[in-house]
Amino acid sequence: MSNPVRVICFLWLLGWGPVARAQTAVRLKSPDGRLVFSFRLTPGAPVYRVDFYGQPVVAASSLGLVFREGGAFGAGLAVVSTQLSRTDETYALPVGKNRLVRNRYRQAVIALREKTAPGRRVNLVVRAFDDGLAFRYEVPAQPAWGPSYTLTEENSTFALAGNPTVLTLFRENYTTSHEGFYSRLPWAQVRADTLMDLPTLFEFPGRAYLAITEAALRDYAGLYLAKHGGVLTSKLSPLPGQAGAKVRAALPHRSPWRVLLLGRKVETLMESNIVTSLNEPTAVKDLSWLKPGLSTFHWWNGDVVPDTTFSPGLNFETNKYYIDFCARHGIAYHTVIGYGGVAWYVNDGESYAPGPHSDVTRPVPGLDMQRICDYAKGKGVGIRVWVHWKPFYDRLEQALAQFEAWGVRGMMVDFMDRDDQEMVNIQEEILRQSARHRIHVQFHGAFKPTGLSRTYPNELTREGTLNYENNKWGPAMTPDHDLDMPFTRLLAGPTDYHLGGFRAVPPGQFKPQYTRPLMIGTRCHMLAMYVVLESYLGMVCDYPAAYEGQPGFGFIEALPTVWDETRVPRAAVGQYACVARRKGPDWFVGTINGSAARTLAVKLDFLPAGAYEATIFSDAPDVATAPNHLVRQTRLVHRGDVVEMALAAGGGQAMVLRKQGP
Repeated sequence: MSNPVRVICFLWLLGWGPVARAQTAVRLKSPDGRLVFSFRLTPGAPVYRVDFYGQPVVAASSLGLVFREGGAFGAGLAVVSTQLSRTDETYALPVGKNRLVRNRYRQAVIALREKTAPGRRVNLVVRAFDDGLAFRYEVPAQPAWGPSYTLTEENSTFALAGNPTVLTLFRENYTTSHEGFYSRLPWAQVRADTLMDLPTLFEFPGRAYLAITEAALRDYAGLYLAKHGGVLTSKLSPLPGQAGAKVRAALPHRSPWRVLLLGRKVETLMESNIVTSLNEPTAVKDLSWLKPGLSTFHWWNGDVVPDTTFSPGLNFETNKYYIDFCARHGIAYHTVIGYGGVAWYVNDGESYAPGPHSDVTRPVPGLDMQRICDYAKGKGVGIRVWVHWKPFYDRLEQALAQFEAWGVRGMMVDFMDRDDQEMVNIQEEILRQSARHRIHVQFHGAFKPTGLSRTYPNELTREGTLNYENNKWGPAMTPDHDLDMPFTRLLAGPTDYHLGGFRAVPPGQFKPQYTRPLMIGTRCHMLAMYVVLESYLGMVCDYPAAYEGQPGFGFIEALPTVWDETRVPRAAVGQYACVARRKGPDWFVGTINGSAARTLAVKLDFLPAGAYEATIFSDAPDVATAPNHLVRQTRLVHRGDVVEMALAAGGGQAMVLRKQGP
């Protein structure tokens, strides 16, 4: 990791010095000068606007906070000082879509104080990047406030300039697993006071793409948006049963970053690293134990095992069957879940739901967890476990100590379904304590990522979206829904999607199946999803016989899950997405298509000089009736070559580009 280069700017912002006093207006530019944040005080509230390439994206928008102690903070303010700085640094991501990230921005810290007693103070911190903007509120320790506060509302607004097209996930309330189908509609048609999940994408035709999300969500409530009074307004997830309280905190305290990703092309948003850059460097000193990789998840396929001499169930033999499959194909992990709707640990609840005496430290009778872990270790395979968050958290330290003693390497923590401040803190505590015990974490039924995987790299992935598990009960996940992911949920960070279903059928033949679920979309679409979706713990969810000897499985076997570099050669909202990721000298390229067939030309100008052997998996000519068919070709390519992709409806293409020679 390089040393940060931090210097105070003495020349920009109209020649102001590093600390400008008694100013009521601030103008902050991105390093390339194309994004401009303008701030001014009005009698009623601080107001900002954002211009991009000389055109407004966010018009005059008010800011403010409402506290139980002293009421609203926003009217009658003075700017005490403005501290200006710039940063240009490079940091390393132990786990991520880029190994090295350049973090370049200009910053303003605007100190605000009430003009009248008690004279409360809040700082607004703003960072302008070339590909976006972020701001947060900081409440310093101060005599005028006392030792703590209760926040009842955050009044951050985003007055969108014009009538952009919106791609968003509407939610009925704050208790949600964030799973649903996205809506695409003009801003003018968005219903008032309906919660919008994050990230949400706004398309300004001919001007810009804007996505709003948050970063560094710690000790605070999760953020939503809603159209209120014609203006996009922040909404915070309330604390359970606490009558309007959203955040309770000791001073000093600060909000998460409110992030506006901006680009002339949507590809810019997809390549952005702002969300991780706004988080703190890793808090885990020793990461030698951390190993991202692929993992089984047999619950999805219906716990399928072949006809054998053993009885399938909650026993060693069933897990051995999947462990042996992992060992044969270089799959890093097998997940111990349960069998037939019964959890692997003692549980007196119904199915996987916990009962009052659930105990994640005690396997069900007949299941020898130590034997499973020892056998897997001897085969070079790691063991992960599934747990319901509540009985796990109730015995957090005891459970983690037992998992570590067995040799468990990771876990899926499920059914969290909240993002209030209490649950946000629970998740961070799980990450922190799990890292102490050298255990990685996958959150399910959980809110979007906010870049905390930079601070706690043992967070390898999280769900927070409707995915292929839905094919077990329907309605089916369509290729068009898959295509919404790169432009919404994935802008926040990695997601688990229950990948790997190898039984594609034409759309008219789909039916929900709890065991051996069916897929819509071609085999090549599925292979490409492993590259297009960012996840450091890619799932191989089908059963061994569904993969072995099948065309395309070799692509999955060879797939890394962490990357040195990520590029987006071409993407179009609602049409297609092509993502290229590099590991060492080699590149993996995935392209997914929506419901309309098309020919797409992709220029390989992201390649360094030299020759590459390209192994290309493409839709076969008959995929309309046989969607599992594919064509595998090998040829030499060079930087600047153009690959013509014939993408079927619901199709895709996957490529491996291996560097040849020195």
